[in-house]
Amino acid sequence: MTDERIPLLAGDGRMLRLVRVHGPKPPHEGPVLLVHGAGVRSNLFRPPTRETLVSRLLREGYDVWLLDWRASIDLEPCQWDLDQAALFDYPAAVDAIVAQTGASRVKAIVHCQGSTSFTMSALAGLLPAVSHIVSSASSLFLRVPLGSRLKSTVALPLLGSITDVLDPSWGLRPPEELPLRLMVEAALLAHNECDNDVCRLVSFTYGSGFPALWRHENLSAATHEWLKHEFAAVPLSFFRQMARCVDAGHLVRNGDDPRLPVDFSEVDPPQGVRWTFLTGERNQCFLPESQVESFRWFNRRQPGQHRVHILPDYGHLCPFFGEEADTEATPLMLDGLRR
Repeated sequence: MTDERIPLLAGDGRMLRLVRVHGPKPPHEGPVLLVHGAGVRSNLFRPPTRETLVSRLLREGYDVWLLDWRASIDLEPCQWDLDQAALFDYPAAVDAIVAQTGASRVKAIVHCQGSTSFTMSALAGLLPAVSHIVSSASSLFLRVPLGSRLKSTVALPLLGSITDVLDPSWGLRPPEELPLRLMVEAALLAHNECDNDVCRLVSFTYGSGFPALWRHENLSAATHEWLKHEFAAVPLSFFRQMARCVDAGHLVRNGDDPRLPVDFSEVDPPQGVRWTFLTGERNQCFLPESQVESFRWFNRRQPGQHRVHILPDYGHLCPFFGEEADTEATPLMLDGLRR
Protein backbone atom coordinates (compact mmCIF):
# COMPACT_ATOMS: atom_id res chain seq x y z
CA MET A 1 0.00 0.00 0.00
CA THR A 2 1.48 3.34 -1.05
CA ASP A 3 0.22 6.91 -0.79
CA GLU A 4 0.25 9.45 -3.58
CA ARG A 5 -0.08 12.92 -2.06
CA ILE A 6 -1.67 15.42 -4.43
CA PRO A 7 -1.88 19.16 -3.61
CA LEU A 8 -5.37 20.53 -4.18
CA LEU A 9 -6.40 24.16 -4.50
CA ALA A 10 -9.83 24.86 -3.01
CA GLY A 11 -12.24 27.19 -4.77
CA ASP A 12 -11.22 30.10 -2.56
CA GLY A 13 -7.49 29.51 -3.01
CA ARG A 14 -6.83 27.58 0.23
CA MET A 15 -4.37 24.72 -0.16
CA LEU A 16 -5.79 21.28 0.61
CA ARG A 17 -4.51 17.76 -0.06
CA LEU A 18 -5.78 14.60 -1.67
CA VAL A 19 -4.17 11.26 -0.86
CA ARG A 20 -4.66 8.51 -3.42
CA VAL A 21 -3.97 5.15 -1.83
CA HIS A 22 -2.59 2.51 -4.18
CA GLY A 23 -3.05 -1.14 -3.30
CA PRO A 24 -1.15 -4.19 -4.58
CA LYS A 25 -3.56 -4.55 -7.52
CA PRO A 26 -5.08 -1.97 -9.88
CA PRO A 27 -8.62 -0.99 -8.86
CA HIS A 28 -11.56 -2.45 -10.78
CA GLU A 29 -14.22 -0.40 -8.98
CA GLY A 30 -14.67 3.35 -9.28
CA PRO A 31 -13.23 6.04 -7.01
CA VAL A 32 -14.43 6.47 -3.42
CA LEU A 33 -13.64 9.63 -1.44
CA LEU A 34 -13.18 9.48 2.35
CA VAL A 35 -13.77 12.70 4.30
CA HIS A 36 -12.76 13.10 7.95
CA GLY A 37 -14.37 15.25 10.67
CA ALA A 38 -13.27 18.35 12.59
CA GLY A 39 -9.89 18.72 14.27
CA VAL A 40 -8.47 15.47 12.88
CA ARG A 41 -6.98 14.42 9.51
CA SER A 42 -7.38 11.82 6.79
CA ASN A 43 -5.33 9.39 8.87
CA LEU A 44 -8.52 9.03 10.94
CA PHE A 45 -9.47 6.12 8.66
CA ARG A 46 -6.25 4.20 9.38
CA PRO A 47 -6.16 3.25 13.06
CA PRO A 48 -4.12 0.21 14.17
CA THR A 49 -7.11 -2.13 13.99
CA ARG A 50 -7.36 -5.62 12.54
CA GLU A 51 -8.39 -4.27 9.11
CA THR A 52 -8.98 -0.60 8.43
CA LEU A 53 -11.70 0.74 6.19
CA VAL A 54 -9.00 1.86 3.74
CA SER A 55 -7.50 -1.64 3.55
CA ARG A 56 -10.90 -3.24 3.03
CA LEU A 57 -11.85 -0.81 0.26
CA LEU A 58 -8.59 -1.59 -1.52
CA ARG A 59 -9.23 -5.31 -1.10
CA GLU A 60 -12.68 -4.84 -2.63
CA GLY A 61 -11.09 -3.16 -5.65
CA TYR A 62 -11.98 0.49 -5.01
CA ASP A 63 -9.87 3.43 -6.09
CA VAL A 64 -9.41 5.04 -2.65
CA TRP A 65 -8.99 8.79 -2.19
CA LEU A 66 -8.59 10.55 1.17
CA LEU A 67 -9.24 14.28 1.49
CA ASP A 68 -7.51 16.58 3.94
CA TRP A 69 -9.99 19.46 3.79
CA ARG A 70 -9.59 22.78 5.60
CA ALA A 71 -10.39 21.20 8.98
CA SER A 72 -7.38 18.88 8.75
CA ILE A 73 -4.73 19.21 11.43
CA ASP A 74 -2.12 18.47 8.74
CA LEU A 75 -2.88 21.76 6.96
CA GLU A 76 -2.27 25.40 7.81
CA PRO A 77 -4.71 26.27 10.64
CA CYS A 78 -7.56 28.64 9.89
CA GLN A 79 -10.87 29.82 11.33
CA TRP A 80 -13.09 27.75 9.04
CA ASP A 81 -16.80 27.08 8.87
CA LEU A 82 -19.01 24.49 7.17
CA ASP A 83 -20.05 26.90 4.42
CA GLN A 84 -16.47 27.23 3.18
CA ALA A 85 -15.98 23.47 3.03
CA ALA A 86 -19.28 22.99 1.21
CA LEU A 87 -18.62 25.73 -1.33
CA PHE A 88 -14.92 25.37 -1.98
CA ASP A 89 -13.41 22.09 -0.73
CA TYR A 90 -15.64 19.24 -1.89
CA PRO A 91 -16.45 20.49 -5.40
CA ALA A 92 -12.72 20.97 -6.00
CA ALA A 93 -11.91 17.50 -4.62
CA VAL A 94 -14.58 15.70 -6.66
CA ASP A 95 -13.63 17.59 -9.83
CA ALA A 96 -9.98 16.66 -9.30
CA ILE A 97 -10.80 12.98 -8.86
CA VAL A 98 -12.97 12.97 -11.98
CA ALA A 99 -10.21 14.69 -13.96
CA GLN A 100 -7.53 12.31 -12.67
CA THR A 101 -9.46 9.06 -13.11
CA GLY A 102 -11.81 9.77 -16.00
CA ALA A 103 -14.67 8.37 -13.89
CA SER A 104 -18.11 9.85 -14.43
CA ARG A 105 -19.28 9.10 -10.88
CA VAL A 106 -17.63 9.30 -7.46
CA LYS A 107 -18.80 7.64 -4.23
CA ALA A 108 -18.09 9.02 -0.76
CA ILE A 109 -17.83 7.95 2.87
CA VAL A 110 -18.05 11.04 5.08
CA HIS A 111 -17.84 11.40 8.85
CA CYS A 112 -19.20 13.94 11.37
CA GLN A 113 -18.41 17.50 10.28
CA GLY A 114 -17.06 16.12 7.03
CA SER A 115 -20.54 14.64 6.67
CA THR A 116 -22.52 17.75 7.64
CA SER A 117 -20.54 20.01 5.31
CA PHE A 118 -20.58 17.40 2.52
CA THR A 119 -24.35 17.16 2.98
CA MET A 120 -24.59 20.93 2.59
CA SER A 121 -22.59 20.78 -0.62
CA ALA A 122 -24.67 17.92 -2.03
CA LEU A 123 -28.03 19.48 -1.12
CA ALA A 124 -26.90 22.75 -2.71
CA GLY A 125 -26.35 20.86 -5.97
CA LEU A 126 -22.59 21.42 -5.97
CA LEU A 127 -21.61 17.73 -6.31
CA PRO A 128 -23.36 16.43 -9.44
CA ALA A 129 -20.78 13.67 -9.99
CA VAL A 130 -21.39 12.05 -6.58
CA SER A 131 -23.70 9.02 -6.77
CA HIS A 132 -23.45 7.35 -3.33
CA ILE A 133 -22.93 8.94 0.09
CA VAL A 134 -22.33 6.94 3.25
CA SER A 135 -22.86 9.43 6.08
CA SER A 136 -21.44 8.61 9.50
CA ALA A 137 -22.71 10.14 12.77
CA SER A 138 -24.38 13.36 11.58
CA SER A 139 -25.83 14.93 8.47
CA LEU A 140 -28.91 17.09 7.92
CA PHE A 141 -30.60 16.96 11.33
CA LEU A 142 -28.67 17.46 14.56
CA ARG A 143 -29.66 16.19 18.00
CA VAL A 144 -27.17 16.46 20.86
CA PRO A 145 -27.16 15.56 24.57
CA LEU A 146 -28.26 18.18 27.08
CA GLY A 147 -24.69 18.58 28.30
CA SER A 148 -23.57 19.56 24.81
CA ARG A 149 -26.31 22.19 24.61
CA LEU A 150 -25.14 23.66 27.90
CA LYS A 151 -21.57 23.75 26.62
CA SER A 152 -22.59 25.69 23.51
CA THR A 153 -24.79 28.19 25.35
CA VAL A 154 -22.76 28.70 28.53
CA ALA A 155 -19.17 27.58 27.98
CA LEU A 156 -18.67 28.73 24.40
CA PRO A 157 -18.96 32.48 25.14
CA LEU A 158 -16.60 32.09 28.10
CA LEU A 159 -14.07 30.15 26.07
CA GLY A 160 -14.19 32.80 23.36
CA SER A 161 -12.82 35.34 25.83
CA ILE A 162 -9.57 33.38 26.33
CA THR A 163 -8.96 31.40 23.12
CA ASP A 164 -10.05 31.04 19.50
CA VAL A 165 -9.39 27.28 19.37
CA LEU A 166 -9.86 24.15 21.45
CA ASP A 167 -7.04 21.66 21.17
CA PRO A 168 -7.07 18.12 22.63
CA SER A 169 -3.33 17.88 21.93
CA TRP A 170 -2.90 20.15 24.96
CA GLY A 171 -2.95 16.79 26.72
CA LEU A 172 0.54 16.23 25.28
CA ARG A 173 1.75 19.84 25.14
CA PRO A 174 -0.02 22.01 27.76
CA PRO A 175 -0.58 25.64 26.72
CA GLU A 176 1.65 28.31 28.19
CA GLU A 177 -1.09 30.86 28.90
CA LEU A 178 -2.32 30.63 32.49
CA PRO A 179 -6.08 30.84 31.70
CA LEU A 180 -5.75 28.01 29.20
CA ARG A 181 -3.67 25.89 31.56
CA LEU A 182 -6.31 26.29 34.25
CA MET A 183 -9.04 25.36 31.77
CA VAL A 184 -7.13 22.22 30.74
CA GLU A 185 -6.59 21.21 34.35
CA ALA A 186 -10.28 21.69 35.11
CA ALA A 187 -11.25 19.64 32.05
CA LEU A 188 -8.94 16.82 33.09
CA LEU A 189 -10.41 16.83 36.58
CA ALA A 190 -13.91 16.55 35.13
CA HIS A 191 -12.89 13.75 32.77
CA ASN A 192 -11.03 11.11 34.75
CA GLU A 193 -12.30 8.09 32.81
CA CYS A 194 -8.83 7.02 31.65
CA ASP A 195 -5.14 7.96 31.89
CA ASN A 196 -4.88 9.24 28.29
CA ASP A 197 -5.01 13.04 28.59
CA VAL A 198 -5.75 13.55 24.89
CA CYS A 199 -8.68 11.13 25.11
CA ARG A 200 -9.97 13.05 28.13
CA LEU A 201 -9.65 16.43 26.39
CA VAL A 202 -11.39 15.05 23.29
CA SER A 203 -14.34 14.31 25.55
CA PHE A 204 -14.22 17.83 26.94
CA THR A 205 -14.11 19.29 23.42
CA TYR A 206 -16.78 17.17 21.74
CA GLY A 207 -20.02 15.77 23.09
CA SER A 208 -21.00 14.87 26.62
CA GLY A 209 -19.83 11.33 27.27
CA PHE A 210 -17.14 9.81 29.48
CA PRO A 211 -15.61 9.28 26.93
CA ALA A 212 -17.56 11.21 24.29
CA LEU A 213 -16.42 9.91 20.90
CA TRP A 214 -16.01 6.18 21.51
CA ARG A 215 -16.54 3.45 24.04
CA HIS A 216 -13.34 2.28 25.67
CA GLU A 217 -14.70 -1.25 25.53
CA ASN A 218 -14.57 -1.14 21.72
CA LEU A 219 -11.00 0.14 21.38
CA SER A 220 -7.78 -1.85 21.65
CA ALA A 221 -4.95 -0.54 23.80
CA ALA A 222 -2.99 0.19 20.62
CA THR A 223 -5.78 2.32 19.15
CA HIS A 224 -6.29 4.15 22.45
CA GLU A 225 -2.59 5.03 22.42
CA TRP A 226 -2.55 5.88 18.68
CA LEU A 227 -5.33 8.44 18.98
CA LYS A 228 -3.09 10.67 21.12
CA HIS A 229 -1.59 12.03 17.91
CA GLU A 230 -4.77 12.23 15.82
CA PHE A 231 -6.55 15.19 17.43
CA ALA A 232 -5.48 18.84 17.50
CA ALA A 233 -6.85 22.36 17.19
CA VAL A 234 -10.40 23.07 16.09
CA PRO A 235 -11.56 26.69 15.77
CA LEU A 236 -14.38 28.25 17.75
CA SER A 237 -15.74 29.61 14.45
CA PHE A 238 -16.91 26.08 13.71
CA PHE A 239 -18.47 25.62 17.16
CA ARG A 240 -20.41 28.86 16.80
CA GLN A 241 -21.96 27.72 13.53
CA MET A 242 -22.70 24.30 14.99
CA ALA A 243 -24.46 25.93 17.95
CA ARG A 244 -26.74 27.76 15.50
CA CYS A 245 -27.45 24.51 13.64
CA VAL A 246 -28.22 22.67 16.87
CA ASP A 247 -30.59 25.46 17.95
CA ALA A 248 -32.36 25.21 14.58
CA GLY A 249 -32.32 21.42 14.74
CA HIS A 250 -30.83 21.15 11.25
CA LEU A 251 -28.10 22.56 9.05
CA VAL A 252 -28.18 26.31 8.39
CA ARG A 253 -25.65 28.33 6.47
CA ASN A 254 -23.29 30.62 8.32
CA GLY A 255 -22.89 33.38 5.76
CA ASP A 256 -24.97 34.89 3.00
CA ASP A 257 -23.59 33.17 -0.10
CA PRO A 258 -26.64 32.54 -2.33
CA ARG A 259 -25.17 29.27 -3.61
CA LEU A 260 -26.12 27.75 -0.26
CA PRO A 261 -29.74 27.65 0.95
CA VAL A 262 -30.52 29.49 4.17
CA ASP A 263 -32.33 26.40 5.52
CA PHE A 264 -31.16 23.05 4.16
CA SER A 265 -34.26 21.26 5.45
CA GLU A 266 -36.40 23.17 2.94
CA VAL A 267 -34.66 22.00 -0.23
CA ASP A 268 -35.16 18.79 -2.21
CA PRO A 269 -32.39 16.18 -2.24
CA PRO A 270 -30.55 15.69 -5.54
CA GLN A 271 -31.87 13.00 -7.86
CA GLY A 272 -29.95 9.80 -8.44
CA VAL A 273 -27.94 9.86 -5.20
CA ARG A 274 -28.15 6.95 -2.75
CA TRP A 275 -27.62 7.88 0.90
CA THR A 276 -26.75 5.50 3.73
CA PHE A 277 -26.99 6.96 7.24
CA LEU A 278 -24.87 5.21 9.87
CA THR A 279 -24.27 5.88 13.54
CA GLY A 280 -23.68 4.25 16.90
CA GLU A 281 -26.49 3.59 19.34
CA ARG A 282 -24.29 4.99 22.14
CA ASN A 283 -23.14 8.10 20.24
CA GLN A 284 -22.70 10.87 22.83
CA CYS A 285 -21.56 13.50 20.35
CA PHE A 286 -24.59 13.47 18.06
CA LEU A 287 -27.46 11.34 19.31
CA PRO A 288 -28.56 8.55 16.94
CA GLU A 289 -31.86 10.38 16.42
CA SER A 290 -29.86 12.77 14.24
CA GLN A 291 -29.31 10.15 11.57
CA VAL A 292 -32.74 8.58 12.00
CA GLU A 293 -34.45 11.92 11.40
CA SER A 294 -32.19 12.63 8.44
CA PHE A 295 -33.10 9.28 6.90
CA ARG A 296 -36.81 9.91 7.43
CA TRP A 297 -36.54 13.31 5.74
CA PHE A 298 -34.83 11.79 2.70
CA ASN A 299 -37.15 8.78 2.66
CA ARG A 300 -40.27 10.98 2.60
CA ARG A 301 -38.97 12.73 -0.49
CA GLN A 302 -37.42 9.71 -2.19
CA PRO A 303 -39.12 6.58 -0.81
CA GLY A 304 -37.11 3.39 -0.81
CA GLN A 305 -33.86 4.90 -2.09
CA HIS A 306 -31.98 5.30 1.19
CA ARG A 307 -30.96 3.27 4.25
CA VAL A 308 -30.21 3.87 7.93
CA HIS A 309 -28.18 1.66 10.29
CA ILE A 310 -27.81 2.05 14.07
CA LEU A 311 -24.95 -0.02 15.47
CA PRO A 312 -25.63 -1.41 18.98
CA ASP A 313 -23.08 -0.50 21.67
CA TYR A 314 -21.13 1.71 19.27
CA GLY A 315 -20.09 5.28 19.97
CA HIS A 316 -19.33 8.16 17.63
CA LEU A 317 -16.06 6.88 16.12
CA CYS A 318 -16.39 3.18 16.93
CA PRO A 319 -17.43 2.39 13.31
CA PHE A 320 -13.84 3.26 12.34
CA PHE A 321 -11.88 2.69 15.56
CA GLY A 322 -13.62 -0.37 17.02
CA GLU A 323 -11.86 -3.71 17.06
CA GLU A 324 -14.91 -5.41 15.54
CA ALA A 325 -15.67 -2.62 13.08
CA ASP A 326 -14.33 -4.62 10.13
CA THR A 327 -17.08 -7.22 10.58
CA GLU A 328 -19.86 -5.03 12.04
CA ALA A 329 -19.60 -1.55 10.50
CA THR A 330 -17.50 -1.86 7.34
CA PRO A 331 -19.91 -4.30 5.60
CA LEU A 332 -22.73 -1.78 6.04
CA MET A 333 -20.59 0.93 4.44
CA LEU A 334 -19.69 -1.36 1.54
CA ASP A 335 -23.36 -2.16 1.05
CA GLY A 336 -24.07 1.56 0.92
CA LEU A 337 -21.49 1.97 -1.86
CA ARG A 338 -22.86 -0.95 -3.89
CA ARG A 339 -26.56 -0.12 -3.91
